[in-house]
Amino acid sequence: MPIDPSVAIGADLGSREFSWTESDVLLYHLGIGAGSRKGDNVSPAALRYTLDGPALQVLPSFGVVVPTFHETDPPPLDLPGCDINLAQVVHGSQSISVSGPIPTSGSATVSTTLTDIWDKGKAAVIWQESVVVARTENGASGEELWRTTSSIFVRGEGGWGGDRGSSAPVAVPERAADHESSYDVTPQQALLYRLCGDRNPLHADPDFAKTAGFPAPILHGLCSYGIVLRELTDGLLGGDATLVRGFGGRFTGVVFPGETIRVLGWREGDRILASASIAGGERGGSPVLSDVAIDLA
Repeated sequence: MPIDPSVAIGADLGSREFSWTESDVLLYHLGIGAGSRKGDNVSPAALRYTLDGPALQVLPSFGVVVPTFHETDPPPLDLPGCDINLAQVVHGSQSISVSGPIPTSGSATVSTTLTDIWDKGKAAVIWQESVVVARTENGASGEELWRTTSSIFVRGEGGWGGDRGSSAPVAVPERAADHESSYDVTPQQALLYRLCGDRNPLHADPDFAKTAGFPAPILHGLCSYGIVLRELTDGLLGGDATLVRGFGGRFTGVVFPGETIRVLGWREGDRILASASIAGGERGGSPVLSDVAIDLA
């Protein structure tokens, strides 16, 4: 069996040290579309994402990608008990919770555990959790900075009779949204975003994309994830990324470079609930992110 839950679940995927600089933060923000609107080059609010210096802030979604930010190889899938390949895999869901604002530069250690596997019959869902702890100047472990939970959807697996898992949908309010915006994904968006450490050929190589069942390369799910967080932060939080303490969503559809993402958000107490879909064109209304929630400080 390509996936052996008895080996995989609970497996320690090890720890690794990593560092980041202001330049990495700037590249990430540019990769998710910051600074792309007319006037952003002179807007103090927009420059909080794209200009190094004391006003620079970090969107929490950066914490998801920074441990592998400088990788130049396709992401490995050598998970214990899991014999799978990249052509089978799409991102299922992603969440992050931060202890406080992410520093604009620093060093840390990430430790990852494979926490669960769901059997969906014709597919499997693999879950993992990572905890990021700061590294002090003498190399010792410091405080916890953030933790992430993610799942991947593995097509063609499943069927061993395992737990199908549970879901807790995030229902958006039945009223007009408090925020609505759209973002035009540029033709080169995936090619730029892949410089943030995700070299999966699904997002760049047309032939590989066709092998995986897509007519053309698709945008990274985590790029859409960052775009949605940025749009909601700007639209409902005055652009203040320090107010975000957690952000999660489920990837329910794909985005092709050149399409437009429509974001709707509702402020509900100490949370923001949201959804994202394709705007216009033949695929207008197709979902992008569902069960989207931001937890606020």
